[in-house]
Amino acid sequence: MIEQKATSTNLDSLIQFQKKDISLEPFFEQSPDVLCIAGFDGYFKKVNPAFQQLLGYPLEEIYSKPINDFILDEDKAVTDKRREQLKHDKPLLNFENRYVKRSGEVVWLSWTSIPLKSERLVYAIAKEITHVKKLEEERNILLAKLSNVNKNLKLLTYSTSHDLRSPVANLQMVFDLLDMSKIEDEETIEILESMNMATQNLKNTLNEYLDVLEREEKETEAEIEEVDLRAIFDQVCKSIDSLIKGSQTTFKFDLEAFSTVHFSRIYAESIFLNLITNSIKYSKPDEFPVISIRAKLKNGIKQLIFSDNGKGFDAIMLKDRMFGLRQKFTDHKDSKGIGLYLIHNNIQSMGGKIDVESEVGEGATFTITFK
Repeated sequence: MIEQKATSTNLDSLIQFQKKDISLEPFFEQSPDVLCIAGFDGYFKKVNPAFQQLLGYPLEEIYSKPINDFILDEDKAVTDKRREQLKHDKPLLNFENRYVKRSGEVVWLSWTSIPLKSERLVYAIAKEITHVKKLEEERNILLAKLSNVNKNLKLLTYSTSHDLRSPVANLQMVFDLLDMSKIEDEETIEILESMNMATQNLKNTLNEYLDVLEREEKETEAEIEEVDLRAIFDQVCKSIDSLIKGSQTTFKFDLEAFSTVHFSRIYAESIFLNLITNSIKYSKPDEFPVISIRAKLKNGIKQLIFSDNGKGFDAIMLKDRMFGLRQKFTDHKDSKGIGLYLIHNNIQSMGGKIDVESEVGEGATFTITFK
């Protein structure tokens, strides 16, 4: 009974409130958004202080000039078209156009307009969205630059892969012509077999790169499949078998948490190849490289962690340019500043991310978080 009485009292209060002759002028005058009433004749009939302050014109000028005089020339035609729809009793929702302030500055407004056909008036409210448009423009410029960089990288990869096929095929032919039965020295045979295997793997990799590039000409995304991480590791190690043996690199491999990921196989090979060769390339001169590759689940999300005992670098200082194109952190003669850039882009394009922890003399740890 108490709750029913309270509800009845609230209803009576609402009825009494609605019967009052309440002026909406304070709401109109104090609103931070643009409010206005315009006529079907194309002139403003009433604007609030926020509108006048935004445009910077005196009220006399705002009321005496056609609305089109305040609109940017490029937007007049589309605004006229939408204004005609209002005259036919069609509300305007989230319509965007540009106005020119008295100072000459251009501002973007997003309008919601409701026509009252019987009075030949339009009641409208607008929000300034200039800052949003600037952010969109900056984003579009950045996307255009990234698209151009991506296009150039694809062209470079295609050209490099294509141009290398001939000398690699020629080298493969040399190995095919060799009569291994005439070679008696076992060490020589082992070296030749290792070189032959590396050449064959290089040939297969180049062919795969070309296949991927050709597919991506027709598709917007790299092919995704269930990738066996151990198989990728074994394939990469075969392709750089001589480098691993020559550097006496040892591996610690732990895939107990998971052994497969939903990813691009060609990207996975590139990531393993670049991270492993970097660890070997930047190893300490007085220590043999030790590389740890460990699978980890963090809150149900798959992570792959690469660690080494190499020279390391100041990851905090280099954070902003860590994965930039042609960014070099050492004076190593083979450093080109491309490996980390490719790794970062491959992982990002698959919806993942990569984090780095490293200090000078303390090795480096790369944590790949998959989508």
